[in-house]
Amino acid sequence: MSTTPFSVKLFSVLALLLLAFISSVLAESETSANSKAPIKPGNNDPRPTCVVKTLLNSTDDTPVILDAFKNCGHGGSIVFLNQTYNINTVMNTTGLRDCEIDIYGTLIWGKNISYWLNNSLPLGYQNQSSAWFLGGDNIKVRGHGYGTLDGNGQTWYDFVNGASNYPHRPHALTIWKATNSIFEGLRFVQSQMWTMTVIHSQNVLLQDIYVNSTSHDSKPARNTDGADTMFSDHITFKRWTVVNGDDSISLKANSTNIVIQDSTFYKGLGVAIGSIGQYKDVFETIENVYVDNITCYNTAYAAYIKTWTGQQVGYPPNGGGGGLGYAQNLTFTNFKMHNTTKTGAFYITQCTTFSGVAGDCNTSLFNLRDIHFTNITGDVGTSYVASMQCSAASPCSGIEIEGVDLMDVATVPETVTGLFKCSNVLNTTGFSC
Repeated sequence: MSTTPFSVKLFSVLALLLLAFISSVLAESETSANSKAPIKPGNNDPRPTCVVKTLLNSTDDTPVILDAFKNCGHGGSIVFLNQTYNINTVMNTTGLRDCEIDIYGTLIWGKNISYWLNNSLPLGYQNQSSAWFLGGDNIKVRGHGYGTLDGNGQTWYDFVNGASNYPHRPHALTIWKATNSIFEGLRFVQSQMWTMTVIHSQNVLLQDIYVNSTSHDSKPARNTDGADTMFSDHITFKRWTVVNGDDSISLKANSTNIVIQDSTFYKGLGVAIGSIGQYKDVFETIENVYVDNITCYNTAYAAYIKTWTGQQVGYPPNGGGGGLGYAQNLTFTNFKMHNTTKTGAFYITQCTTFSGVAGDCNTSLFNLRDIHFTNITGDVGTSYVASMQCSAASPCSGIEIEGVDLMDVATVPETVTGLFKCSNVLNTTGFSC
């Protein structure tokens, strides 16, 4: 018969229970830190959640990020904490489904140029490539106003030294085959090249997004578009702020039903349609575009349209031409201008060709039609409202320019901006060529 006191037995049992509890907590903590498996956040939220924590003394946090997408990318939530994540490997996180992604910290891309040039992910168009493919159905990416993607862009601006479309220079983020999805509250700083490419996607809302890709030395921040669309339908941009050295937002091949609203652009080129018509004998379109309530500070234009000539000279990304198709039903309305600098607040050119080569500007068969430019106010650095060089082989038609109240601040005293440059423009409304 045991003579062990009851109090000793009770203490032993409690000690064993406490040890089991501590072991369980430590195991769960390790799982959460490394995102090896989803954890349940509580009874009020049945979604599995992967909390991504940076690895101790690691120079590359990509493995734990990819684990989080693997384990919680279907029906789960992925949370980036208020930490700095080092990204030194390409990421392909596509095919997500019903996934929520919250970014509270900063993802910063490494400076190993040779790695990115040899491993960036190809888009299959214009020889462009990307550092991160992200896509799927019903995904929500939230930055809460401070979640940041930092591309360490100055490294790239210095490296390419103004060279256009340097091969395999990666885009910061490619939204790839996304449907019924929302991206909001994100910050992009010093993007490596184009900030965001939306491709092969439908029904995507991108709102409350800040982009700043500017050079801090004499090397230009060229090819730092705020966003580009191609092969995509029903894409909406709302409340964007873009500070950069190239297109603020650009719509390229097969972009349809695009809305850009309530946004502010600094220093770049403004809203761009194109370039397009770069691939010989390939038929492409840009159709049903609505751009409304835009404020521009020191941009080259309010909006401009550019196509390649009808003659192929070289090959993409820096050469080409001879493409077919049309851009139609384009509306630009309610622009407020502050010191636009180039010739014409609104600009059309069908003369794009290989750098340094003079092409025939009257050969393009890509047609531009049904374009509306209305209600534009403010001050500009030119006496021209619009400069439009359309192709004689396929003249522009149905262009409306009305409700313009611009002052030319380049003159002393200031004068009203009211001139138009036109070639091969038919059926105008509100102005005469």
